[in-house]
Formats: sequence, structure tokens, C-alpha cells
Amino acid sequence: MADVPNSNIKGINLSQEMRSSFLDYAMSVIVSRALPDVRDGLKPVHRRILYAMNDLGMTSDKAYKKSARIVGEVIGKYHPHGDSAVYETMVRMAQDFSYRNMLVDGHGNFGSVDGDSAAAMRYTEARMSKISMELVRDLNKDTIDYKDNYDGSEKEPVVLPSRFPNLLVNGSSGIAVGMATNIPPHSLDEVIDAILVLSRDPELTTQELMEHIQGPDFPTAGIILGRSGIRRAYETGRGSITLRAKVEIETKANGRETILVHELPYQVNKAKLIERIAELVREKKIEGITDLRDESDRNGMRVVMEVRRDANANVILNNLYKMTAMQTTFGINMLALVDGQPKVLTLKQCLYYYLEHQKEIIRRRTEFELRKAEARAHILEGLRIALDHIDAIISLIRGSANTDIARTGLMEQFNLTEKQAQAILDMRLQRLTGLEREKIEEEYQGLVKLIAELKAILADEEKVLEIIREELLEIKERFGDGRRTEIVAGGIENIDDEDLIPRENVVVTLTHNGYIKRLPISTYRSQRRGGRGVQGMGTNDDDFVKHLITTSTHDTILFFTNKGKVYRAKGYEIPEYSRTAKGLPIINLLGIEKDESINTVICVEEFHDDWYLFFATKQGVVKRTPLSAFANIRNNGLIALGLRDNDELISVKLTDGNKNIVMGTKSGLLIHFVETDVRSMGRSATGVKGITLSDDDEAVGMEILEEDHDVLVVTKNGYGKRTPASEYRLQSRGGKGLITCKVTDRTGTVVAVETIRGDEDVMLITAGGILIRMDVKDISVIGRNTQGVKLITLGEDEFVATVAKVEKEEEETTESDETIADELN
Repeated sequence: MADVPNSNIKGINLSQEMRSSFLDYAMSVIVSRALPDVRDGLKPVHRRILYAMNDLGMTSDKAYKKSARIVGEVIGKYHPHGDSAVYETMVRMAQDFSYRNMLVDGHGNFGSVDGDSAAAMRYTEARMSKISMELVRDLNKDTIDYKDNYDGSEKEPVVLPSRFPNLLVNGSSGIAVGMATNIPPHSLDEVIDAILVLSRDPELTTQELMEHIQGPDFPTAGIILGRSGIRRAYETGRGSITLRAKVEIETKANGRETILVHELPYQVNKAKLIERIAELVREKKIEGITDLRDESDRNGMRVVMEVRRDANANVILNNLYKMTAMQTTFGINMLALVDGQPKVLTLKQCLYYYLEHQKEIIRRRTEFELRKAEARAHILEGLRIALDHIDAIISLIRGSANTDIARTGLMEQFNLTEKQAQAILDMRLQRLTGLEREKIEEEYQGLVKLIAELKAILADEEKVLEIIREELLEIKERFGDGRRTEIVAGGIENIDDEDLIPRENVVVTLTHNGYIKRLPISTYRSQRRGGRGVQGMGTNDDDFVKHLITTSTHDTILFFTNKGKVYRAKGYEIPEYSRTAKGLPIINLLGIEKDESINTVICVEEFHDDWYLFFATKQGVVKRTPLSAFANIRNNGLIALGLRDNDELISVKLTDGNKNIVMGTKSGLLIHFVETDVRSMGRSATGVKGITLSDDDEAVGMEILEEDHDVLVVTKNGYGKRTPASEYRLQSRGGKGLITCKVTDRTGTVVAVETIRGDEDVMLITAGGILIRMDVKDISVIGRNTQGVKLITLGEDEFVATVAKVEKEEEETTESDETIADELN
């Protein structure tokens, strides 16, 4: 639509406007409505309710006030949404079956576990619970930031101080646009214990933290089956756990059995559950129950099912677990806002961000108290001066025409500040007595000591952590009530995921552009003579399979990056795709950073002490580390070796400890030495010199050299050659090496050094993204001190950027089978 002249009507692109408006709406829902903040565990509506109650003085030590009054305050000042949404949120905060530690102390009918809704807000009353007072503690000490409310007329907190870890203690659930969160509640005692140990040892693993946090702890108690789901959720942020009702089978004197239900899974409606059981009995889907009644009262839950004499209560119970909500699955998705952005968090990250928030709270509180103490000490310093010169000051004041002249005179004659002078003018005559003088001196000395303590806290993070520990222990002592939900072992539910996955051989491929997938090995064996091999399938024209390994679903695959980090995945964790699918971007599988790239993939069945990983870096540094040092790798990766400034990891090889190593440089030098020249080192070691480099040189490749191998060299301007291994004599580690390629302006520098058997293909990738694939047999075998032959014709300003050795794309079926069989054996 065109703009109308002399009109306020303006033409817009409808699709663009819809896109922009929906994105704004989506971000508003994500950030300002549906997701909790990792620091206080509250969504905006919960935060606003508690802040409004605190602002109105509806604290735990005051009388209850009508819920309608609270809802009106929240809507009018902070939350411009429906009153029912605010009231229902407040109701949940007051339900002992919804919140592990209730944040609102309700008076009246606030609903029941049978699904009864709360009474209208005009009937119920509420106030803050005692533990919710800890969420707003120190709110008036400049501990948090404020922002404008929806119309700019009021200020509301961005986050609450949250003196206990509410996100994990009470959990959270919400559905945003394109994402959802479902964080289970936990035991206050256990979460605080985990924070205490993490504050002392930040390197603790999830497994070690789980020694303190056993798992979720629901307000309705119940039973969690097994720990594998808990561990996966804590390690990755996502997982699922199986919940069961707590049941007792009682045998009467006449031999008849009774099933008694005392606790239900979290968020299960008891009345609907009883209706469902009755329906199953009527439809004869469950047989053997003769009577069903609810005997729950104020002392606890009790659902009674009488069992027919000839029926087996355990069989009936198993059917109830299978067909009713007496057994449910709780899907954990630990999504929360971190610095205003949604992020899936591991258990350790939840604890870490809370701990960092508390450090900030303590620092800001200490700075506030320091400013207050220094301001008071400043006034007292003026009063001490006044008391020491009281006669002169009285005379000056009496001789002054007005207050301003008296204030100016005090400031000039006694070198006082304006605040000190005003304090002296405001001083009452009773402060001149001896007792009052003592009080001023005593208060001043106390403030001097307090200021020194506050400055010491700000200067030492350990003192800050110690304060956090003391305050958390105090909260644990006041509000901790132990664990309610029982975690049981036994049965198939407690078998780890890996034990449920069959051990089978698979092929894993990782492409140049970072797509990974798993294929059954039968996919390769189904190829026919002359068919296009699987490894070339499902990739774009600018992509190819760079790493192809045969492994087992139970083997561990190690991924090494240029930044010197290593990540791990089990074979079964790599998603299985069809032959024609591209696969999954590896950044969605591993927690690699944006500036990291994977340059080596190694498959490991067992982490033996007598096997080694051999590392090489761009600056010519090498290191040999026992494979067993990499048996335990965290989800966010592990530092495989320490890198010096501006250095990068270029290659990693798995060895038996007795291999021959070659390293090549961009200036055309190559060194050949035995692996044992490098002593075994720990994982965090930097390494030793593998080759001596000139100032403008760098290593471009490291390989294991066998007797029947050739050394392949490719240069920047597209020249290359093969040279037999026999032409490279052994040298000592750390030397300058031998000439492996004659580097000239025509050839350009060396970009790749590989060792080859002779039956592979080689892939040349130019800086412009052009890919050329060729059989290595087509590359000439010539001597060391030569330039090589032209492998690729390059355009102007084009050069070879990367070279990759890849398996042949077209093979006969029998050859493919034999190759894979050999690798697996």
C-alpha cells in the first residue's frame, strides 16, 4: 500500500509487520511471563505478588488481609493482566501439595488435592509465609536493581535477593513460545548442602553433587523409581523420572488383602484417580477389587481398595501402575532465564548461578552498610570535634546572626563539612553530659571497627562465601524438614539407560561442516557393486564426510577441538539417521563453543593405562598422556592439554606407546621420531618441544608413520606429492627436521602433511569453499627435496585452505564388508 499524501496513514509490509510483532510477543512471553529467573526462581507474576505483599506490610508476623486486596495491588501497580491469573498464581503459592515450601500463608479455602478450586478472593485471606520473608530479606539495602513498571509510575524489582535457592526448592513450570520449563521441587536441606560444598570446591562434578542432592523431592512425597533419569536430567538439563504412589498391602486376619494408598505422585488429582480406578473395575479391565473408598482426613491421605480373597494384590497393583496415574512420568526440562536469556541448565549451573547471585547480594549489602557506617562515622567525627571545643563553638553560635552564618563559621573555623556543621547545630544540649560524651565515643569506635570489617569482606571473596554459608545454614536450621519423596532401587526401572540398550556395531560419520549421525553397520553391507557409498550420502555440495569410524553403541567416542578441549559421547547417544539424512549439527550434541572446531575423533572401548593419546600443537609442542586420564569427562568438556598463547591443537592420535611419529611444518620441514622420546605426562600438562620452528613457521600436521606408508604433502597453491616412509630417517625429538617439500613462491607454503596407505581418497578444500576429491594413487611418488606436481588449478586469489584424508566413496560390497570387519576385530 502506498503512503497517502498529507495523511497520517502510512503503508507497511504486512508479512514483515506480522513477523516483527510476533517476535516481540514471543520475547515478551519468554522473558516477562512464562520462565523463571535462575537467581530467585520466580516468574514476574510471583515476584510481583511477593513484592506487593511486602510493600503492603502483609508480612508473616502481621494479620491476614483479604486476597482481593493483594490481587488489586498487583494488577494496579505491576501486572496488567487478568485478576484470575494473579489470584490462581497466589493460590498455588499457598497450597502445601503444589509448593515444597509455600511462599504464601493462606487463610480459608485454598483448594485441595482432589482438584477443588479455591474460594473466591473476596472470601480468602493471605499473608507472606515465614520462608518467603527470606526472599525479600535485605531488599531495602540496595541489594537489587529496580525497573519501571508497565506505565512508568512505579518501580518494581528486577529480581529478589532470594536468601534461599528457590528455583530448585520449589521448582517451576511454564509454557512460553517455542519452549517450556518444568523444574521439579527439591529438599531445602539437600540443596543448601550442595551449595555449601560447591562454594568450597567449584570443580565438583554432577556425580559428586548428587551425593548431597539425591533427586527431586515433591510436596506430595511418593516414590521415584531409579536414579538414571535423575542423573541424566542433572547432567544435561533434560530427562524424565518415573513417580509412583506410596502403597501398603495389608493382610487381614481372614487372609484377605487390602491395598492402602498413602501418597500420590506429584500433581495427581486424587478424586480423578479414584474415578479412573472405579471405571477400570466396572469395565473389568482390572479385576479383583471389591470395594474402593477414600478415607483421607486432616491427618493424611488414605485410599482403601479391598481385594477379593482369590485375587493377588500385587498383580492388581501392577495393573494400577500401568493403567492409572498411580505411576506417572515427570519430564524434567531445567530451562530458566540467565542474564535475561533462556538457557537449559544442568544441576551444577543452577547452583553456580544462585551462588553468584548471593555473592552479588552480599557485596551490595556490605557496600550499603559501609556507606551508612561511613556517613555516621563522619557525623560522629564532627560531634567529637564539637565536644572538644564546646565553649568556642557555643560562643560562635551565640554570636552568629542566623543559622547559615553559624554553619559557615563552624566549617571555616573548625575545618568541618557542611553535614558535620549541621549535625552540631542540630545537637541537643543533653549530649554535653559526660555519659552522652562516652556514648558518642563508644559508638564512634564501634563504627571504626565495623568499617574495617566491612572493607575486609569486600576485599576477600572467601569472607563473602563464609557469610553466605552461615546464612544458608541458619535458613536450613529454621526451615529444613528433611526428604519426603523416597528414591528406590530395584526392578527394571532402576537399570541405567545403557543397560537397556543392545550392544551393536554401528558406523558414526562427522562431516566437514559439523553434521554427525549414526548408521547401522548393515547399511554399509547392503551396498552393491558400483553403488555410491553411504558416507557420501546426505551431504551438501560443499560438505563431505571427514571422520568415519566403526564403533559399538556402548563405546565412548572422544572429540578433540582446536582449543585443546575434549568432549565425549557414547555410541548410543549419537542420533541414528537414514542414509540420505544430513545428520545433527554437532553443536546440538556437544557443548562446544562457537570458536571451537573438532579436528580429531577417536573411538575407545576401554580406557587402558598402557594406551596413550599423543597430542601436537601448531607451535610444535607434543604431549603423551595415558588414555585412562580421559575416562571421566564432564558434559561441558575437559581440558585435554594446556595451550600457550596463540597456540592450537592440530592433531591427536591413539597409540600403543611404541609408534613412530612425524610432524610437518608449513615451511616444508618434517621430523620423524619415536613416540617414547616424549615422556608420559598428566592431562593438565602443556607438553614438550616436538620440533624446533623458525619464527615465521608453524606445524601443520602430525601423523603415525608405518613402514609401508607414504607421506603426502599438499601446498597452498595446489601442489602435492607422495614420498615413501623410507626416505625419512629417525631423529631425536626437538630437532629442526628434514626437508619434505621444496617450498617456493610457485608452490606456496605447506598446508597439510598426512600419512597414507595408498587406498584412500584425498579432499582438497579451497578458501572459496570449492571441494576437489581425488584418489591418492593419482598423486605422483617422488623424493623429499622436490616441489611436487600440480593437483588442482586455482583461480586468482584462490588457495588450498584444508586437506582431509577420507575413505573411498565407491567400493565393492565385499571390500567394504572386509574393511569394516577388520576394523571391528
